[in-house]
Amino acid sequence: MPFQKVQPEKLSASVVKQIEQLILRGILSPGERLPAERELAERLGVSRPSLRDAIGELQARGLLASKAGSGVFVADVLGSAFSPALIQLFATHDEAVFDYLSFRRDMEGLAAERAARFGSDYDLQVIQAIFEKMEAAGNPATSEEAAKLDAQFHSAIMDASHNVIMLHMMRSMFDLLREGVFYNRRIMFQQHTTYEALLEQHRAINAALQARDPQAARTAVEAHLDYVKQALTDHQRAERNAEVARQRLEHETGRG
Repeated sequence: MPFQKVQPEKLSASVVKQIEQLILRGILSPGERLPAERELAERLGVSRPSLRDAIGELQARGLLASKAGSGVFVADVLGSAFSPALIQLFATHDEAVFDYLSFRRDMEGLAAERAARFGSDYDLQVIQAIFEKMEAAGNPATSEEAAKLDAQFHSAIMDASHNVIMLHMMRSMFDLLREGVFYNRRIMFQQHTTYEALLEQHRAINAALQARDPQAARTAVEAHLDYVKQALTDHQRAERNAEVARQRLEHETGRG
């Protein structure tokens, strides 16, 4: 008969598996520092040598990285999503901006639909808490904290979708947005009606999620990103018009 004795799993292997799952599920993020060795060993209920074996294996596999005098960190596992040359292309061509928004519209709409269906009560509480902080933080054009909360709100919806591939892919996309590769979020927020409109859109997304209405959640996200796309289009048109007006003024002044 094809049976073999079951071998007890090494403690270090159990630690490796647990940390892997935390990274895979997005609970531990790239750049996040792990607790000190003594504290982490106590939390996991293992000896420090077993913990060292596990961390050594995860470092060898590129999931963790140590920094002298600072500790052990989750490695930047998202860093290679796009090559530097491709990122430069994204930053210098308008079509990449609108393709990015179309991609986000599709992916985040699906994520919101999944979050309304599959998100736990804890997921929805996180989204609610972030939205309340957004309301209190004010205009992202003048508040760095408000701008961060806006990104956290969208990331929390991705987390609540419980699809790890979608989660990590979109986190890499949000990193590029934070770095201003696709467009300057602060410039968009500075337009006259944008802040109030965006807050209402986020309120509609949150309300649909809290009501566990998948179609309404998807529709609200799509409407939000359609608005962002139109706001960017309007901003680009305004910039072009201002440049034409400046050239006319220079020409008129030069004739005088």
